[in-house]
Order: sequence, then structure tokens, then C-alpha cells
Amino acid sequence: MGNGKLAVVTGASSGIGKELAKLCAKDGYDLVIVADEPAIEQAAEALRSRGVSVDAVEADLASEDGADKLVAEIGDRDIDLLLLNAGRGLGRGFIEQDWKEARRVIDTNITGTVYLAHRLGRKMVGRGRGRILFTGSIAGFTPGTFQAVYNGTKAFIDSFAIALRHELKDSGVSVTVLMPGATQTRFFERARMMDTEIGVQEKDNPADVARNGYDALMAGEEQVVSGWKNKMQAAAAHVTPAGTLAEQYRNMAEPGSAKNG
Repeated sequence: MGNGKLAVVTGASSGIGKELAKLCAKDGYDLVIVADEPAIEQAAEALRSRGVSVDAVEADLASEDGADKLVAEIGDRDIDLLLLNAGRGLGRGFIEQDWKEARRVIDTNITGTVYLAHRLGRKMVGRGRGRILFTGSIAGFTPGTFQAVYNGTKAFIDSFAIALRHELKDSGVSVTVLMPGATQTRFFERARMMDTEIGVQEKDNPADVARNGYDALMAGEEQVVSGWKNKMQAAAAHVTPAGTLAEQYRNMAEPGSAKNG
């Protein structure tokens, strides 16, 4: 049986989002989960076997209409946990990218995420309690040569989440940002980066990443970098010139770099 509380998880059909939803279900939270693909229904069915109520929404959170569809599904229910995890990437050089695809990365990672934080966070603040988790990335610390748009969006989310936390520090609503590194999900395949060094290298387990984020959320922590290697990279990024970081990133993300290693 559920604990009578509600968790909302975006990008929950696979990867980190799916693992976050499992952790919520394990702790007895009823769920509203959303993704932009039919697989969200299969994810919901698996979660229901854990004895909680699960509502699945198939919606594209890059559009305001898609985000409003999620808001409508939640209705007047109180939200205890809001896990804003939906995101997408896009490899190759910026000038060569299709603008509509690049715009969709921005609208998913930034516009849709911030819109939901505003709409749903306002309800949580009005009630005076709740927890919000943003999935940022250590990519936000590095100019992403051949992944410029994605890294730029994650720099925004990393910064926005911490700023929002401090705005809400007396509201009863905590804000946490999870900053993973490369994780074993469908992200790099979808971003068409399987010919790059970062696309084929060994990656972190999404279940481990989700656990790090969930534990930090429940503890009310400000931020967590998942994985000791990523912690080292994050620390190094703070003292390394931006141009040097950009050239280092080129070695991982340039098309064809997987064949050169």
C-alpha cells in the first residue's frame, strides 16, 4: 500500500528517471510519471506491481501544451516530491545541427523544466512543504565542444536549481540538483554520438546515479555529484581554463573520436 503521498517524475520511461521512479515507489509514494514515448505505459505497469498507484502521461515536455497535459493529470493533488529529470542531447557541431532538433534540446532541458518548476513549485510553496530534484550534469561545468547546446542547457539547470533553492530556503520546499556524468542510458544513442569516445566509453549505472540523487533529495542537500570520478572531474573543472576544458571535451565528443582512441 502507498503512503498517501505523491511523487511526480519526468523522463521516467528509461534511464535515471525510471530508476528514480522505482525508488519513490519503494518508499510508498504514489506516482505520476511522464515521458515523450509510449514506453511510459510499460514503466507504469512495472511500478504498479510495487503496490502503489501510478498514472502515466505521454507528453512532449518541450512544448507548453505537453507540460500542461502533465499539470492537468496531477490536478488538485498535493505534490510531495517533484523530480524534474526529462532531458535530451544532440551531438555534432552546432552549425551542422538541424535547428529544430537543437531548439528541442533547449525547450526540453530548459523551457519545459523551468515551466514545470514554476507551475508545480508554486503549488508546493503555497502548501509550505515538499522537495524538488533537478537532474543537472557535470557537463554544465564544461564548454561542450561538439555538444555545445546540451552542455549550455545543463549549465543553466545547475545554476538555476541552486539559485531557486536559496530563494525558497524559508518556504518549507527544498531544492536539490543531481549532477551525474556519462551514464549508461539511451542518451548517447538518441543524440547520435555512438561514434564518439564519450559515446562508447564505460559509463555509470543509472540505478547508482538515481540512488545518489534520491538520497540527497530526501536529506535536503543542495547538490550531489554522482560518482567519485565525476567528483574529481567537477573539482578540476573549477580550476581549469575554459578553453582547455573545451579542447579536452573535443577529444571525447568530436564525431569519429571513438575510432581514434
